[in-house]
Amino acid sequence: MIFMGLETRHVPVMVPECLDALNVHPGGRYIDATAGEGGHSNAILKASEPGGQVLALDADPEAVAVASARLSKYGESFMAVNANFRDLRITALRHDFVPVHGVLLDLGVSSLQLDREARGFSFRRADPLDMRFSIDQRVTAADVVNTYSQNELADLIFHLGEDRAARRIASAIVRNRPLETSLELAAVIEKASPRRGSKIHPATRTFQAIRIAVNDELSALETALQQAASLIGLGGRMVVISYHSLEDRIVKRFFRQESADCICPPETPVCICDHKATLKMLTKKPGTPSEAEIESNPRSRSAKLRSAERI
Repeated sequence: MIFMGLETRHVPVMVPECLDALNVHPGGRYIDATAGEGGHSNAILKASEPGGQVLALDADPEAVAVASARLSKYGESFMAVNANFRDLRITALRHDFVPVHGVLLDLGVSSLQLDREARGFSFRRADPLDMRFSIDQRVTAADVVNTYSQNELADLIFHLGEDRAARRIASAIVRNRPLETSLELAAVIEKASPRRGSKIHPATRTFQAIRIAVNDELSALETALQQAASLIGLGGRMVVISYHSLEDRIVKRFFRQESADCICPPETPVCICDHKATLKMLTKKPGTPSEAEIESNPRSRSAKLRSAERI
């Protein structure tokens, strides 16, 4: 399918597992908080027929346009909104979409973003250093790369990219500034931290760190998880697919906290927090893609699925 010059080509990850974890049923109402090109939304709508509804959010207006065109056949059963999932609750309330039977968050970067020129998400082309999910955001990857101090860059790459070569990479970036394209940045990183037989490109972790910083992704995730839990009715499900340890840690910690009747520190002799469990964890260990899916869609290889039920 072609829409606005864009081809729908993103392959949604772990679709059967998502439908099962969400417990999708006919007539259910679901929120796809990270719509992308609408792959998961399409699967949910099919599984929830007749009468199913999906409200989809995405910070990227191009993704919203593609998903809306692709799923127009569902009419009023599907609605796509240009909004960051940090605004999940107000968006759902605005569209009278509360309560819901399930919320899905797929935290991966879509093929639309990775493959689209002028975004700078990919280190395989000479695209401008942007990396914003939405053009309304002020800070770009170029701002981070060309204005952060060497120490700030090193800390960012170490903490958000979990790259042990962070200081060496930060030093190389500063020495070679200004950098204008993703290809230039990737070349500087590869020279500072050679591949040495690894299948993973040396720039992968640095690009991840910069993208997370530009879009304030971890803070947005924490906010979205809290809001999603408040929108789900009793017995409803939350499903989150993460792609790196920073995200997975946040999701795991949130589910554990909301599944506990007490969140006082272990050294507290008597509970004083009056916290009551609102969720029941359904995944002690995260689900992962099958070998067949990884072979057909290599971008799924790092996916981890966690789910919880509203109680």
